Amino acid sequence: MFARSALRWRRPPALTLALALLVLAASAVEAQFGALPPDRSSLLDDGALHVVICGSGAPLPSAERAEACTAVIAGGRMFLVDVGNGSLENVRLWGLPIDRLAGVLLTHFHSDHIADLGETFFASWVSGRAEPLDVYGPAGVDRVVAGFRMVYELDVSYRIAHHGEEILPPAGAGAVARTIDLTDDAPTSAFYDRDDLRISAFLVDHEPVAPAVGYRFDFGGRSVVISGDTVRSANLEQASQGVDVLVHEVLSEAVMGMAAQALSAGGAERLGKLVADTLDYHIYPRDLHALAAEAGVGLLVLSHLAPPLPAAQANAVFLRGRAEDAPNDALVAVDGMHIALPVGSDDRTVGNFGEHQP
Repeated sequence: MFARSALRWRRPPALTLALALLVLAASAVEAQFGALPPDRSSLLDDGALHVVICGSGAPLPSAERAEACTAVIAGGRMFLVDVGNGSLENVRLWGLPIDRLAGVLLTHFHSDHIADLGETFFASWVSGRAEPLDVYGPAGVDRVVAGFRMVYELDVSYRIAHHGEEILPPAGAGAVARTIDLTDDAPTSAFYDRDDLRISAFLVDHEPVAPAVGYRFDFGGRSVVISGDTVRSANLEQASQGVDVLVHEVLSEAVMGMAAQALSAGGAERLGKLVADTLDYHIYPRDLHALAAEAGVGLLVLSHLAPPLPAAQANAVFLRGRAEDAPNDALVAVDGMHIALPVGSDDRTVGNFGEHQP
């Protein structure tokens, strides 16, 4: 028989117990939520212009694609161009440096381009942003920002009361609307120029949505244009001359047209009309491929896909109409696509943050 003392349970030291509980808690969190997001803050200062597709879909249901959003990172700053539904979750899951978010650039105010604006205010604030967030956009951006700030006003007050101003500085919860004034006589404006990063806005054609804009980023001799929503636009074509990367929206008139007809024939006339109405203010694949070739674009990225098809079908639909001898490269976007453009080089690398989730 064992000695009585050998069977006696001994209380583990407090430190050992605390460590064991911490391990169990971490395991439970990882099992529930997955491992912590990677830290991609190194993208801020690695001497490259980075483009990340955070949302490549349209305002139609998709399990693979969030709504419109593109991150641009360069010179120690990150910008988000549009923040459609589901895009902010991608930004956080991929470990993009949202605490260094320098601004949100809105192309226009359709819901699928602004839905996550409030969550962008909140997430960048709790991640460490201590100053008001700049939100740039065409005329009307002040109303949009004021509306989201009002919606989040009570939540902000609760968070500060609970966690304290040292943890959550009240100034960081704010946002400032920065209106970019553009006219037909002055359709382009370079509104941001700091530390070798220059951002320009230009009018595009998304009638009856007006004004609507696209953006061009220039950094260390590398460049990217993001179209916003538009039909083929002379302003956009001019802004895209010789650009390294053009991220452009696209709509398949064949697929969306058939969908509209099928819906109407099946008795869903109202929905059929809504789908049919999208055909007249987006660009079609053949026109987009022609624009990219004529503008001397290095890489065309087709994004904000309507409809937001899965990747295999999307390639077949949206690359249709591209000339076999097209002088540029072309890719259909997926959420997580990452393009790096090193300064002082013509090199380009393409990867996918979404494929490497822990």
